[in-house]
Amino acid sequence: MLQQLAVNVRRRRPLTALSLAAALLTILVFTSPLAAAVGLESDPATTNANELTVAKAVVLGLVEGITEYLPVSSTGHLHVTQRLLDIGETPETEAAADTYAITIQGGAIFAVLLLYRRRIADVFAGLIGRSESGRRVLVALLGAFAPAAAFGFVFDDTIKDNLLDVGPIAGAWIVGAAAIWFIVPRVHRGGGAALDTITLRQTAIIGATQVLALWPGTSRSLVTIIAALAVGLSMAAAVEFSFLLGLVTLSAATLYDGAQNGSELIDTFGIATPLIGLAVAFISAVVAVRWMVDYLQRRDLRIFAVYRVLVAIAALALLA
Repeated sequence: MLQQLAVNVRRRRPLTALSLAAALLTILVFTSPLAAAVGLESDPATTNANELTVAKAVVLGLVEGITEYLPVSSTGHLHVTQRLLDIGETPETEAAADTYAITIQGGAIFAVLLLYRRRIADVFAGLIGRSESGRRVLVALLGAFAPAAAFGFVFDDTIKDNLLDVGPIAGAWIVGAAAIWFIVPRVHRGGGAALDTITLRQTAIIGATQVLALWPGTSRSLVTIIAALAVGLSMAAAVEFSFLLGLVTLSAATLYDGAQNGSELIDTFGIATPLIGLAVAFISAVVAVRWMVDYLQRRDLRIFAVYRVLVAIAALALLA
């Protein structure tokens, strides 16, 4: 499946690594000054519904879609972008903004459902006993998801109170950059096993490392890829597993938070504007996933290490 996606990407002449990194940095660096220049920033006198404008929803959708499956942390990017756009800065809108930062991941969910529909169909076939490879991948996904889900449920408030701020996020970006630069070359030496052969032992190790991804800015995708490479999976299998595990994780988080706070989100921001952001997230996630698949067929992850350092510096500078 990964190779098929790579072929499709090449036919569409994908973005280069530098252009994608430049796009991400441009969104972050120019969000605050452009918001002020064109009137995207909220006036304190405006209503809550006007705090999330169409333009802001588009920006958030781009940030979510591009960063969700890349090893750069969508949570960190969304939080910093919300700060720059003054979204959720008042007590009346904070909860709705936090919920939107989670539910906008629905766009990224639909992207993987579209691009990996054959693998997902095989997983469902495994669920009903019609595919051994699908059953094996399904067990691996559930096993890798469970530890972080349990840990996050228990310590969610502690994480938000202590780690969901620009300083800790920037620190996580830099730590992740160091991991890419120094750890990935040591665990990825070429070759490796296919995803269909993943074992319970490999699943347990990957699942245990998911707890690290609860630190905003670390990147669930990065943690999954490094752990999968370390236990012997190929780069193609590690990337695919990170996408599929992201699908499970994002779906659970979106459904859980949407059920708890969805009505408050709608009451605060309406329906149409949030849906626009979700649609933009879907389109940009499709582009980003296809690009990443093709890029990693030919090169390593180090471009993301450079980007993480640059975006950490930019975030600290803009919000100092």
